Amino acid sequence: MPGVEGRVALVTGASQGIGRACALLLAESGAKLALCARNQEKLEHLAGEIKAKGGEGEAFPLDVGKEDAIKATVKAVVARFGKLDILVNNAGITRDQLILRMKRADWDDVIATNLTAPFLLTQAAIGSMLKQRWGRIVNITSIFGQIGQAGQANYASSKAGLIGLTMAVAREVASRNITANAVAPGFIETAMTEVLPAEFKENILKNIPLARPGSEADVAHAVRFLASEEAGYITGHVLNVNGGILMG
Repeated sequence: MPGVEGRVALVTGASQGIGRACALLLAESGAKLALCARNQEKLEHLAGEIKAKGGEGEAFPLDVGKEDAIKATVKAVVARFGKLDILVNNAGITRDQLILRMKRADWDDVIATNLTAPFLLTQAAIGSMLKQRWGRIVNITSIFGQIGQAGQANYASSKAGLIGLTMAVAREVASRNITANAVAPGFIETAMTEVLPAEFKENILKNIPLARPGSEADVAHAVRFLASEEAGYITGHVLNVNGGILMG
């Protein structure tokens, strides 16, 4: 898909999982990648992998829980590449616990990483997009932000809030040819889901019409589309990548 060729994309949580898959696919499609995560070693390895395939990628170590670091990183990306076209807010964490036992710190940490960080990153990145009158913001939410999940009041709330943020931003910047959309993965095989109990996984698979878990590549393809020129008339949308588990 040529719709991202020559664009500069910043991906958070790029060192592994869905973020890594998104970064690789965007790079293969001709985008220049600013790779952000806390693990510099993994970022450098990914940047090397992208360059080995003829692409362009650079590591920008970032803890999205730190506001000053977010601002400094976005400035560094624009200084390095001259612009910022695509923002993929993928970084996320879980701190699961039943509501009666959930500690305030676990609530705060999840909200800070999964919702406040995308707000701050969007705020920092939007200036470049407004200046050039073109931009794509893609937020990785979750099916649990749509239907809730026991033991994940913090996670589900953060992901539901991210959907609201997506729509609010979409309305604010639409007149400048900037779109904001969300991708809501269902049950995806990642390091985060690998630790789930086998019985829990089996019960989920029974409810998926396509009868299989999703892959990181399934999500990455959805992200690449929403980040592309071809998706220019789509904004404020939540694209479900869940095998049909949630319809309607």
